Amino acid sequence: MSKDHEKRLSAEKALAYVEKGSVVGVGTGSTVAFFIDGLADLRHDIEGAVSSSEQSTARLRALGIPVLDLNAVGTVPLYVDGADECDPGNRLIKGGGAALTREKIIAEAADRFVCVIDAAKQVDVLGRFPLPVEVVPMARSLVARALVGIGGQPVWREGVTTDNGNWILDVHHLRIVDPVGLEARINQIPGVVSVGLFARRAADEVIVAGQVRSVAM
Repeated sequence: MSKDHEKRLSAEKALAYVEKGSVVGVGTGSTVAFFIDGLADLRHDIEGAVSSSEQSTARLRALGIPVLDLNAVGTVPLYVDGADECDPGNRLIKGGGAALTREKIIAEAADRFVCVIDAAKQVDVLGRFPLPVEVVPMARSLVARALVGIGGQPVWREGVTTDNGNWILDVHHLRIVDPVGLEARINQIPGVVSVGLFARRAADEVIVAGQVRSVAM
């Protein structure tokens, strides 16, 4: 089974979580693109969507799905997004598409966070995928030195500016055995906007190639 087919199966499964008359939180990435395409068939049954990126916003609007402001909506019943890595406890690394901050905000506002992935995104320990950290541009070097101090090798993702006007450092060579602790530690570094660890607010459910995965406790 190809990765694209696995992603499509996961996205289609997530459509079953959409409640009639609700607002749907929508993430970013290739798997979510399949979800947005499927959501178009439900556009008359939902109030609209809250989007995590300009890319997803453009796709939603092109399909006739209203895009709403999170400030006007408040709590979102459902948020569907992908991930770059997922561990057995549904803790994630996200941010390969540079939308981690808005993704984290919508995940926090969501009653249910459903993550849709292909099987290759599953890992025993997070860190094989470089950990994205969004930083205020003037603090790039300051934050990079702090990240070296915790054992990582940060690399500036040159040429990439987030939808918030910030830069991304991708941190290599981490083996993240305490995702919640590391998330909190990186968040305390001055100049960090957001870190792509979704551990304190992990996914409630993960769909892998169309199958809902059980969580290891």
